[in-house]
Amino acid sequence: MTKILVTMPFNEKHKKYIEEVGKNCSFTYKKNSEVREEDLKDTDIIFGNVSPKLLPKAEKLQWIQLNSAGAAEFCTPGVLKEDTILTNASGAYDISVSDWMLTATYMLARKMDLYMDNQRKHVWQEMGSVCTVTGSTVLVLGLGNIGKCYAAKVKALGAYVIGVTKHQHKEIPACADEMHTMEKLPELLPRADFVVMVLPGTEENKYVIGTRELKLMKPTAYLINAGRGNAVNNMELNQALREGVIAGAALDVTDPEPLPADHPLWDAPRCIVCPHISGKFYLAETFERIVRITGENLEKYLAGDKKDMINQVKRELGY
Repeated sequence: MTKILVTMPFNEKHKKYIEEVGKNCSFTYKKNSEVREEDLKDTDIIFGNVSPKLLPKAEKLQWIQLNSAGAAEFCTPGVLKEDTILTNASGAYDISVSDWMLTATYMLARKMDLYMDNQRKHVWQEMGSVCTVTGSTVLVLGLGNIGKCYAAKVKALGAYVIGVTKHQHKEIPACADEMHTMEKLPELLPRADFVVMVLPGTEENKYVIGTRELKLMKPTAYLINAGRGNAVNNMELNQALREGVIAGAALDVTDPEPLPADHPLWDAPRCIVCPHISGKFYLAETFERIVRITGENLEKYLAGDKKDMINQVKRELGY
């Protein structure tokens, strides 16, 4: 009998659904924090982000379905056996994260962060000129599922969208007006009114944005990061904000994370900081999508259609 360990926070409806798909499977439900090495020895399948440190002990593990889109830490050699299938939850977070990115875009454009500060101080004061998404140029770094969802939203609002990916697309997707690779970044940054980042957490994306790149941006431009914190050198961003190199930034991810209470970015001008909340399960639809992805993959796995399982991670790429 196939033994499945579930650490995703399934409710009774979810359990009924997944057990109907896996009628002849044995299911064990545990919180991630409660999983121990002995729980993994006879486990064939895991649904959830069990600590990578425990996975080398899962000698029988055939497949792990993550509840996250990011998978980099599970791609490190030695964490999983070479023949273990690794699938992620790509596509589940599109609505939630892109909504946060759009919210941040408009908050910066309309100076809502400044007006909220004024409200707390009980100050009735106009804060000057604003900008708009309509007619602006939006540079999206990382045009995966989330990036495309955000790009489609701002394009519908009248923005000119430039997408940037690791590999050149043969065709330009409907959500973009141009497509380029990361090598073109120095040429693209000076054109953008908004630089919006949703890059995967690979080593090559570390510090993609630092002092050099920030100085290439318009002084009226905004930086938004909802991908990985270490894609931006946050100390150099802090300096750029304080020197007026760019107009502002919104960060849902930081480096380090959590951001220490004494970190200067907390008080940097026009810097919106959120505690990595754009994704997670705060939007109910996000988790419902994860459950559906898991169920569809389980159905294919048990039917022997392993090649057709969706969201299979290429470990050499990290996503």
